[in-house]
Amino acid sequence: METIPMPAINFAAVMPETILSVFAMVLLLVNVFVPGKQKAYLAYLSLIGIIVAGVSVFNAWDAPLSLQEGFNGSVLQDNFSLFFKAIFLVSAALTLLISDQYLERENCNHGEIYPLILLATAGMMLMASGTDLMTIFLGLEVLSVALYVLAGFNRENLKSNEAGLKYFLLGAFSTGFLLYGMALTYGATGSTKIANIASYVSQNGAVTANPLFLVGMLLIAVGFSFKIAAAPFHMWTPDVYEGAPTPITAFMSAGPKAAGFAAFIRVMVFAFPTLKADWSDLLWILAVLTMTIGNIIALKQDNIKRVLAYSSIAHAGYALVGFAAGSAEGAAGILFYMLSYAFMNIGAFAIIILIGKKGEANSNVTDFAGLGFRRPVLAVLMAIFLFSLAGIPPMVGFVGKFYLFSAAIKSGYIWLAIIGVLNSAASVYYYLRVMVYMYMKDPVEEFDWVKVTPAIALCLVISVAGVMIPGVVPGYLLQLAQKAVLF
Repeated sequence: METIPMPAINFAAVMPETILSVFAMVLLLVNVFVPGKQKAYLAYLSLIGIIVAGVSVFNAWDAPLSLQEGFNGSVLQDNFSLFFKAIFLVSAALTLLISDQYLERENCNHGEIYPLILLATAGMMLMASGTDLMTIFLGLEVLSVALYVLAGFNRENLKSNEAGLKYFLLGAFSTGFLLYGMALTYGATGSTKIANIASYVSQNGAVTANPLFLVGMLLIAVGFSFKIAAAPFHMWTPDVYEGAPTPITAFMSAGPKAAGFAAFIRVMVFAFPTLKADWSDLLWILAVLTMTIGNIIALKQDNIKRVLAYSSIAHAGYALVGFAAGSAEGAAGILFYMLSYAFMNIGAFAIIILIGKKGEANSNVTDFAGLGFRRPVLAVLMAIFLFSLAGIPPMVGFVGKFYLFSAAIKSGYIWLAIIGVLNSAASVYYYLRVMVYMYMKDPVEEFDWVKVTPAIALCLVISVAGVMIPGVVPGYLLQLAQKAVLF
């Protein structure tokens, strides 16, 4: 009788995902069997889970190959995926710190939100570690289903309901494109494993003449472009960001965007390395469209969440500049920029939560009038985050953009870098507009309802440190990013 060999499983390769999944299931049970209106303890349990997963990520850095691969080569916990996993954990931790006060104010502090955030983070980790198209798709679906629920979590708010429904419909539509592209790629190459696809492409120069393969690669690019909110696949972003609960908006703008880039880079760079000239030109166009559309439309927005939504689109365009460069320096720039973006964007959303009122009131740019006089510390912190988003030195946003644009210039994409710099300059207007209201307009509100809890204070301290320290001394973080890219 023939013996069927068992595939190598190696749970060490998915240890952070396993830890988060176990904590999520424990939280669901605790929420059921320990009744109570106050759900803050669930947030603290979630933070413990994130810390434990973070320790696992730290210990796995520079691990030998035998511990990196798992499940018959379907996942790879290399330094590339570990750096992204650190970004996901930072985004999830900061989101948890700013969630409790908001959820209490909106009367939607249901315990299910915390395991959903952990499961979404586990899905992002699978996307970053996946070396098989099906593994990446599995991680994407775990992430997407959790985000659909989170976007519409505030059931009493019609905008939140609308955000959840829009994200579900458009997300399912884009997933169809991605899955169909994967199916066509499998049909053309005979494998779903990224290494096998790369080997087939390198050995068959005529593969580019195969319409099945070309359409598959294009559809995969379309699917991932939706996930990172790249133009012209960005239309869902402003409505979903505005309607979703503000902590979830902050989470969606940082973690899932980074996960989309992790999977996008893994597929395009590792599966289609010999076709870099073809997909780099495509990404060149995508980067220009994304930066320009995001910044131009942001100029006319009055709702602060919509401003940051279109800003998020523009920042995806900046990251695509490094992607289009197609070099190790460009990829390292994306890693550095995604981590930096998590700090400065979630920090800005923390200020928005603090000055907001029940029902998402006080969320227009004009509502910041006089904040610099009534709450000077919060105004200074908001200015730091906005300056960093605008790319003003010595904030980390400047270093990130400089690194991305430098990578484009070294790869010969001089005009792309020039367009990126011009777009970054244009973005200064809508960031400065908020600061004009904070410091140059008479106060309309006393902001007497603003209460900085220890959790939000900790989030702000971490965010400011993440913006200022790497902005002044970026060397160590840049070295880690460079070490995380292996091509």
